Amino acid sequence: MSNKTPLDRSQLPEPVYEAEAEYIKLYWKAWEYAWDHVYERPDTPAKRYMDEALDPDTIWIWDSCFMVLYCRYAPHYFPGIETLNNFYIALHQKKNLPIKIHHIDNPPLFAWVEYEYFKYTGDLKRLKWVMEENRFLQKHYEFIKTLKRFRRKKVGTIPTFAKKREFGYQWLGTPSGMDNTPRGRDKYLKILWIDLLAQQGLAAEHIIRIARILDKKEVITEYEKEYYQIKELLNQYYWNEQDGVYYDIKRKHPEEQVKVKTPATYWPMLAGMCSESQAQKLAENARDPHVFGGIAPWPSVSRDDPDFNPKGEYWRGGVWLPMAYLGTKALDRYGFLEIAAKNAQKLLDHMVKIYNEYEPHTIWEVYSPTKPKPATYKGDKEVFRPNFCGWSALGPISMFIEDIIGFYEVNAVERVIQWRLDTSQRHGIKRFRVGEIITDILYEDGKVSVDSNKPYTLIINSKDYQIKEGSQKIDLP
Repeated sequence: MSNKTPLDRSQLPEPVYEAEAEYIKLYWKAWEYAWDHVYERPDTPAKRYMDEALDPDTIWIWDSCFMVLYCRYAPHYFPGIETLNNFYIALHQKKNLPIKIHHIDNPPLFAWVEYEYFKYTGDLKRLKWVMEENRFLQKHYEFIKTLKRFRRKKVGTIPTFAKKREFGYQWLGTPSGMDNTPRGRDKYLKILWIDLLAQQGLAAEHIIRIARILDKKEVITEYEKEYYQIKELLNQYYWNEQDGVYYDIKRKHPEEQVKVKTPATYWPMLAGMCSESQAQKLAENARDPHVFGGIAPWPSVSRDDPDFNPKGEYWRGGVWLPMAYLGTKALDRYGFLEIAAKNAQKLLDHMVKIYNEYEPHTIWEVYSPTKPKPATYKGDKEVFRPNFCGWSALGPISMFIEDIIGFYEVNAVERVIQWRLDTSQRHGIKRFRVGEIITDILYEDGKVSVDSNKPYTLIINSKDYQIKEGSQKIDLP
């Protein structure tokens, strides 16, 4: 059953952003919708978990993973990471649940999300539980690597479609999450999908990062080999230097690329698998209004593609918050913070405009790439799914905090918060939690005021400031 108690805002970070009050309004609305989707039931491994805003009897892997990436701002209050336990126990301890997993071959994002959660919480006990005690992350990597097509599991709703081939992975639109994507020009089983290969690379990289924290040398050695093999495959077969993107390739003719640009091209960038020159080209495509830029950035197929539908038609142009977040974090990783911020601001402006002007006034599952309205559904039918938080909260919460206000990186263990301060108006955040730190950070009139319960390092535009317990002011140069 869902929550019945009111949302307690005092348990959440409080953003300050005088340049656009509507962002604040949408921020709180996203948390309210998300609070409605905190479920409690005694018969699941996670007694409290996040529901995806789809079907209370079904759970989705990649929806749940993306939801962790805003729940980490209130880990004591929102059961984000606990949600993943339902998948681990069902898939890797082979226990039947009263709820079913839709697409057990959904994008394998667990290792990335566990590490990202750890950066905000410093919860070493959690890392030991998922890697040392139960090997869930390694098991899921091998699970994807050894999948057979049409495998059925009691914990799942439908058979699997992913299968490892010599040069990558077969997959299908719906398990990939990009249901009616025009990738492969609808010949889904005849291509090798860039995202599943790159997502396995992302998983390998973050298994390595967690293994380093836990000093697991044998795990590091094993997964470094996996990571570099995937990186070599992606850059040899999937990269297109002229177009500056990664494309899917033909299964039987891997030397031939299938030229459909989608945000899936940013998975290798997120996994750190491209060079600086490749990253520059990907960043240019993210900014280009004819590709992934424009009034509503990050359409699910590029605007210059013949199958792009200006109404959205779900994954044929619709703007999805998880893909926007993916692309944004890929840009952040390679230092394209300004492009990431501008795209985030355009997208949030789009969401705010739709919230205010389109009825019902709410947050939607998928947005039109051209008009102030939700996207149409498959077959270009009616608009789809209101009150979707769900992963659509990534925009009003995570992208707002990380890329617009600018707190783009934290490290709870090293006690570091990095801030890209880029507006002259009053802005910042209160009750910002990073591990044991709870801090207020506010800019106004050339000064930064900080209040904290613990000491830490605040990096503002690449300059370090040592924050003490208590209150202090920083005069910026």
